[in-house]
Amino acid sequence: MSTAKMVFHGSDIEKICEVYQLKPEEIVKFGANVNPLGLSEHVKEQLAGRLDILSSYPDRDYVSLRNTIAAYCQIPAEFILPGNGSSELISLLIQERAPKHTLILGPTYSEYSRELSFSGSTQEYYHLQEERNFSLDVDDLCKTLEKGYDFLIICNPNNPTSSAIMQEDLRKLIAFCSGKNIFVMIDETYVEFAPDINAVTAVPLTREFTNLMVLRGVSKFYAAPGMRLGYGITGNREFLAKMKEKQTPWSLNSLGAFAGKKMLLDHDYFRRTRELILGERDRMETELKKLPIFKVYPAYANFILLKIQKEGLTSADVFEACIKKGLMIRDCSSFQCLDGEFVRFCIMMPEDNTRLLDVLKQL
Repeated sequence: MSTAKMVFHGSDIEKICEVYQLKPEEIVKFGANVNPLGLSEHVKEQLAGRLDILSSYPDRDYVSLRNTIAAYCQIPAEFILPGNGSSELISLLIQERAPKHTLILGPTYSEYSRELSFSGSTQEYYHLQEERNFSLDVDDLCKTLEKGYDFLIICNPNNPTSSAIMQEDLRKLIAFCSGKNIFVMIDETYVEFAPDINAVTAVPLTREFTNLMVLRGVSKFYAAPGMRLGYGITGNREFLAKMKEKQTPWSLNSLGAFAGKKMLLDHDYFRRTRELILGERDRMETELKKLPIFKVYPAYANFILLKIQKEGLTSADVFEACIKKGLMIRDCSSFQCLDGEFVRFCIMMPEDNTRLLDVLKQL
């Protein structure tokens, strides 16, 4: 089977195993962006002793879970809507908002575009500029937004660039959008990995603006993508109520609601994760900057984007060199708005990160 033009997503383990004759347990998943510590041992113990809750319906209003999220995010519980992963909430938000003209900051996660394709909205990308290290020019974006858009989608920190917009710039942007009747959706899937969470998160801004919803989840930081727990935060109570009306009742199962509370209360896991990711991210950035074949971009998420600067070396070549050693990185050639040869990898355990460095140094 030819692999010349094949681009694999982080979840394409079975396909990769078939193509490269590997076993799943032999692959280090540098492409999935999931916390390498895995599910918290404390949470596992708590879950194992409470499987009986599957015999009961979850609380329809998820009061206890919402109170836990409220304390975690330092925001009123009335601002919070739990859901079956961020994907359900993205879909509900777009369905209820029913935008006509959407602008997406790109390159970014493809799910936004997919959900919009069912809505009837036009969709265009505002390209983050590589020469600015993918940092946002807020004034330029505001000029673009004057062209009749009514919905703006931002991933912050962004996937795949790992760049971030600081809270003060977000305040300026959301205030501008408020004056133009533009609703803003900010996906903060990776915000807990930021060096300074408070400098990046838009959650406090939900107290100031009603044209804003922030989405978060437990898939990446808490290593629970199979849990399908996400939550939306907005100060627009009327809009939140309308989203809830359209939401399938009990969309989050009893075990997910219980586990979500335990995850967000596991302060030791939170601390250990940040120590690991921030320390290893700094080490990897420092080592990679010594290699002239790569341009390394500032990283705010748990992954690093690299531009390949060696003549004739492609992202597919780098992917192939890594996967043959059982290291699955992300070939970024399928991302829109990303011109050139780029690869992305997430931070894993130190010994695996060192193995990846060794491969990259030999290219």
